[in-house]
Amino acid sequence: MITLYGIKNCDTVKKARRWLEAHGVEYRFHDYRADGLDAGLLNSFIAELGWEALLNTRGTTWRKLDEAHRASIKDAQTAAALMSEMPAIIKRPLLCAPGQPMLLGFNESNYQQFINEV
Repeated sequence: MITLYGIKNCDTVKKARRWLEAHGVEYRFHDYRADGLDAGLLNSFIAELGWEALLNTRGTTWRKLDEAHRASIKDAQTAAALMSEMPAIIKRPLLCAPGQPMLLGFNESNYQQFINEV
Protein backbone atom coordinates (compact mmCIF):
# COMPACT_ATOMS: atom_id res chain seq x y z
CA MET A 1 0.00 0.00 0.00
CA ILE A 2 1.25 3.45 -0.91
CA THR A 3 1.39 5.94 1.93
CA LEU A 4 1.50 9.70 1.50
CA TYR A 5 2.92 11.55 4.51
CA GLY A 6 2.33 15.21 5.15
CA ILE A 7 -0.01 17.77 6.65
CA LYS A 8 -3.54 18.07 5.28
CA ASN A 9 -3.57 21.85 4.92
CA CYS A 10 -0.28 22.02 2.96
CA ASP A 11 -0.88 23.20 -0.63
CA THR A 12 1.73 20.85 -2.07
CA VAL A 13 0.22 17.89 -0.23
CA LYS A 14 -3.18 18.89 -1.63
CA LYS A 15 -1.72 18.89 -5.17
CA ALA A 16 -0.18 15.46 -4.61
CA ARG A 17 -3.43 14.05 -3.23
CA ARG A 18 -5.42 15.44 -6.18
CA TRP A 19 -2.89 13.94 -8.61
CA LEU A 20 -3.06 10.50 -6.97
CA GLU A 21 -6.86 10.57 -6.93
CA ALA A 22 -7.09 11.77 -10.55
CA HIS A 23 -4.87 8.85 -11.59
CA GLY A 24 -6.88 6.29 -9.62
CA VAL A 25 -4.03 5.49 -7.25
CA GLU A 26 -5.06 3.90 -3.96
CA TYR A 27 -3.10 5.33 -1.08
CA ARG A 28 -3.29 5.99 2.62
CA PHE A 29 -2.74 9.53 3.88
CA HIS A 30 -0.79 9.93 7.12
CA ASP A 31 -1.12 13.40 8.62
CA TYR A 32 1.82 14.14 10.90
CA ARG A 33 -0.35 16.32 13.13
CA ALA A 34 -3.45 14.12 13.35
CA ASP A 35 -1.78 10.68 13.17
CA GLY A 36 1.48 11.52 14.90
CA LEU A 37 5.04 10.71 14.02
CA ASP A 38 6.90 8.15 16.08
CA ALA A 39 10.67 8.15 16.41
CA GLY A 40 11.11 4.88 14.50
CA LEU A 41 9.28 6.17 11.46
CA LEU A 42 11.10 9.50 11.52
CA ASN A 43 14.45 7.73 11.88
CA SER A 44 13.64 5.53 8.87
CA PHE A 45 12.96 8.68 6.82
CA ILE A 46 16.26 10.20 7.98
CA ALA A 47 18.16 6.97 7.28
CA GLU A 48 16.95 6.88 3.67
CA LEU A 49 16.75 10.55 2.74
CA GLY A 50 19.09 12.31 5.17
CA TRP A 51 18.05 14.89 7.74
CA GLU A 52 19.16 17.78 5.52
CA ALA A 53 16.70 16.76 2.79
CA LEU A 54 13.83 16.33 5.26
CA LEU A 55 14.31 19.62 7.09
CA ASN A 56 12.31 22.35 5.39
CA THR A 57 14.48 25.43 5.83
CA ARG A 58 12.42 27.46 3.34
CA GLY A 59 9.10 27.26 5.19
CA THR A 60 7.37 29.51 7.68
CA THR A 61 8.01 27.17 10.62
CA TRP A 62 11.79 27.38 10.10
CA ARG A 63 11.73 31.14 9.59
CA LYS A 64 9.81 31.61 12.86
CA LEU A 65 12.58 29.90 14.86
CA ASP A 66 15.08 32.23 16.47
CA GLU A 67 18.59 32.25 15.04
CA ALA A 68 20.09 30.40 18.01
CA HIS A 69 17.60 27.54 17.62
CA ARG A 70 18.27 27.29 13.86
CA ALA A 71 22.03 27.29 14.49
CA SER A 72 21.68 24.44 17.00
CA ILE A 73 20.46 22.02 14.30
CA LYS A 74 23.74 20.42 13.26
CA ASP A 75 23.15 16.68 12.99
CA ALA A 76 20.53 13.96 12.61
CA GLN A 77 19.86 13.82 16.36
CA THR A 78 19.11 17.54 16.79
CA ALA A 79 17.15 17.65 13.53
CA ALA A 80 15.07 14.61 14.55
CA ALA A 81 14.27 16.21 17.91
CA LEU A 82 13.09 19.38 16.15
CA MET A 83 11.05 17.44 13.56
CA SER A 84 9.40 15.39 16.32
CA GLU A 85 8.50 18.54 18.21
CA MET A 86 7.40 20.49 15.11
CA PRO A 87 6.30 18.13 12.30
CA ALA A 88 5.35 21.10 10.11
CA ILE A 89 9.08 21.64 9.62
CA ILE A 90 9.37 18.38 7.63
CA LYS A 91 9.44 18.78 3.86
CA ARG A 92 6.37 17.32 2.27
CA PRO A 93 4.78 15.40 0.78
CA LEU A 94 6.64 12.16 1.26
CA LEU A 95 5.46 9.21 -0.82
CA CYS A 96 6.33 5.67 0.30
CA ALA A 97 5.65 2.18 -1.01
CA PRO A 98 7.17 -1.14 0.11
CA GLY A 99 10.32 -1.96 -1.83
CA GLN A 100 10.52 1.50 -3.44
CA PRO A 101 12.82 4.41 -2.65
CA MET A 102 10.96 7.21 -0.86
CA LEU A 103 9.92 10.20 -2.95
CA LEU A 104 10.12 13.61 -1.28
CA GLY A 105 8.25 16.59 -2.70
CA PHE A 106 5.75 16.68 -5.55
CA ASN A 107 6.50 16.56 -9.25
CA GLU A 108 4.02 15.00 -11.69
CA SER A 109 6.60 13.17 -13.79
CA ASN A 110 8.34 11.78 -10.68
CA TYR A 111 4.99 10.64 -9.32
CA GLN A 112 4.13 8.96 -12.61
CA GLN A 113 7.44 7.12 -12.62
CA PHE A 114 7.00 6.12 -8.96
CA ILE A 115 3.49 4.76 -9.62
CA ASN A 116 4.66 2.86 -12.70
CA GLU A 117 7.30 1.09 -10.60
CA VAL A 118 4.95 0.06 -7.78
